[in-house]
Amino acid sequence: MSRSCSVWGGLSIVTLLTLVQWESCCWGMTLNSVQLHPASSRPARAEAGTVPLRHKRNWVWNQFFVLEEYTGDDPLYVGKLHSDVDKGEGRIKYVLTGEGATTIFTIDENTGDIHATKRLDREEQAYYTLRAQARDRATNLPVEPESEFVIKVQDINDNEPKFPDGPYQAHVPEMSPVGTSVVEVKATDADDPTYGNSARVVYSILEGQPYFSVEPKTGIVRTALPNMDREARDQYLLVIQAKDMGGQMGGLSGTTTVTVTLTDVNDNPPRFSRKSYQFAVPESLPVASVVAKIKALDSDVGANAEMEYRIIEGDGLGVFRVEPDADTQEGVISLQKNLDFETKSSYTLKIEASNKNIDPRFRAQGPFSDTAMVKLVVENVDEPPVFSSPISRMSVSEAAKVGTIIGTVSALDPDSTNSPIRYSIDRNTDLERFFNIEAATGVISTAKPLDREVNAVHNITILAIESFLFHSQVGKGIALITVMDVNDNAPVFAIEYETFVCETAQPGQVIETISAVDKDEPPSGHRFFFSLTAEAAGNHNFTLRDNKDNTASVLTKRGGFQRREQAMYRLPVLIVDSGSPALSSTNTLSIRVCDCDSDGTPQACGTEAFLLSAGLSTGALMAILACILTLLVLVLLIVTVRRRKKEPLILDEDRDVRENIVRYDDEGGGEEDTEAFDMVALRNLNVARDSKARRDVTPEITPDNGIFRDFIWDRLKDADVDPSAPPYDSLQTYAFEGSGSVAESLSSLESLSTDSEQSYDYLSDWGPRFKKLADLYGHNDSSNIFSS
Repeated sequence: MSRSCSVWGGLSIVTLLTLVQWESCCWGMTLNSVQLHPASSRPARAEAGTVPLRHKRNWVWNQFFVLEEYTGDDPLYVGKLHSDVDKGEGRIKYVLTGEGATTIFTIDENTGDIHATKRLDREEQAYYTLRAQARDRATNLPVEPESEFVIKVQDINDNEPKFPDGPYQAHVPEMSPVGTSVVEVKATDADDPTYGNSARVVYSILEGQPYFSVEPKTGIVRTALPNMDREARDQYLLVIQAKDMGGQMGGLSGTTTVTVTLTDVNDNPPRFSRKSYQFAVPESLPVASVVAKIKALDSDVGANAEMEYRIIEGDGLGVFRVEPDADTQEGVISLQKNLDFETKSSYTLKIEASNKNIDPRFRAQGPFSDTAMVKLVVENVDEPPVFSSPISRMSVSEAAKVGTIIGTVSALDPDSTNSPIRYSIDRNTDLERFFNIEAATGVISTAKPLDREVNAVHNITILAIESFLFHSQVGKGIALITVMDVNDNAPVFAIEYETFVCETAQPGQVIETISAVDKDEPPSGHRFFFSLTAEAAGNHNFTLRDNKDNTASVLTKRGGFQRREQAMYRLPVLIVDSGSPALSSTNTLSIRVCDCDSDGTPQACGTEAFLLSAGLSTGALMAILACILTLLVLVLLIVTVRRRKKEPLILDEDRDVRENIVRYDDEGGGEEDTEAFDMVALRNLNVARDSKARRDVTPEITPDNGIFRDFIWDRLKDADVDPSAPPYDSLQTYAFEGSGSVAESLSSLESLSTDSEQSYDYLSDWGPRFKKLADLYGHNDSSNIFSS
């Protein structure tokens, strides 16, 4: 059926239209062409006699459609614009503006044909809004109002599904039932979901069967097999595919991977690797020490493998305890009481290990615990002696005589050998050696007089030593010795009193209150009695009143004290304690006479007051003292100068004040008196100026020098018997003029071994002390030397 539409005037669009929202159709009607008014989307009224159309929704008339991804060589025809004003005379031209005008879309200004010159992609831009207008070619003035229309890019299936969140990591508990949800994968397709099946995605699993499956529409991955065991395999790699076009052939697809890790559940009970264990334990092991460690194995991990250990049977209950190690899950057996090999040499424990966290789903598989027997063998150790009492408390009177027995300590060897014990005192705790102990019996006695006032308690360490040769174990005990007090100290004044009496004092006036102290500590407390000595009882100046409270008051007997007559009074006071026997002491109280003001405050007392009354001021006294000090300084200076004058200014270079050395400057046998002459004449001045030889080196003397050897032995004998000689460990040196000396040797032995023709007649001129040398080296023949 042919149908035409009337035009209300103005610009019309003539094109092949696509129905966008069409829910009713025209039956038996052929649509050839349609003319549209640019300002209205209403359809034109049908001509009379035509069949009316039934509309449920309106047509969308102002849209063009163009396929994306067009690959042809020619521009793609989009549609045509036409104005009723255009009569085909060439006076009208068509102008296109808006998105993509002249760059993507072109219009033939003569015919109004619109073409797309570029390939379009709906995923980049889905539609373009343009404006069209008819203008007079001569004046370029619009002949119609501007009309706006849309060019929509029609989708094709050119995008494959993609997984934006892939690859996936998922976890599912082991032993999960079939159908347990693991993870949901989601693929997206950039194609238009409102047009065709280009964006309709279907999921499938390519790898991971038969363990897992995926729902085609939702992408939910689920378990497909029961009882998957983490301990057998803990990880699976799945490949999931998403395909568009509803999974039909020709659709595009994308894949992702899902790594599924099985998490642990407590489905394995603990098991000991052995049913019995044995450990050795030294009996000297301290309490709370670790004895042994055992471990039950569990294939589970984390909290599912946490253990609890307990002792359920055995003779070691109360002696040992077991606790889990939080890091290693071992059962740590520790000691609770001291061990004694001689009392019990072994213990047996039955220990149970159980899971701390049990999953009730697997309780039916059996008990989640296991037991093992542990035998602990006590090893014998050479132990030190043990005192019957670690601390022995004793007491002794401070009046005890030396050798008084104070008490006894005893110790035993806990070993089966029962070695005898020797006792001694650690002298580091008894530095002054107040006590002794008998090595065999342990009896402690006094070694020195004791004084409670010096040290009231002695804390000494007693050593108990095994007597066997190869046993060196030492036990230690404490002896606390309390020194009991006896009344051995007399009471004395509590302080040094500075007592004064005013010249204006009246008879019976209290001028001082005295008290006493006593180093002793009687059990019932101190009680002191005060009185004047018999010599002072009849004095006319002062009296003493015992206050019966360990104090006494000193009172004046008269008034009218004058410091010019007597500046100081001394009052002897007798103090007696209440001990048994009672001890007493006489303490002298010095009382100065002072000039007091109206309040009784002393202004001037004693000697100072007397001097001031004699007319000597304080400045005069200071001047006298300064003169005395000056004289003393002068005397000291004079004495010091005189002592320095007596000391020699230059020390004899032959004396060595730092060493005890006896030096003899003689040669050969010589006369017996070696100190009666001066040997300086025999010295060569050049040799004397040289540095002295070392005194710590013994001169080399050949065995043939008999004279020298005899001389040295004589000198040694003299030094040994001489009480005035230096100490025995001093060094004896002897001068020796050997060969090579500038003065040459005077030895007779040397003269015999040479052919020297030197004349020694000048020795006779040196006096009778060189007579023997002159006879030996004179004109006499050398053969007479030994005969003489």
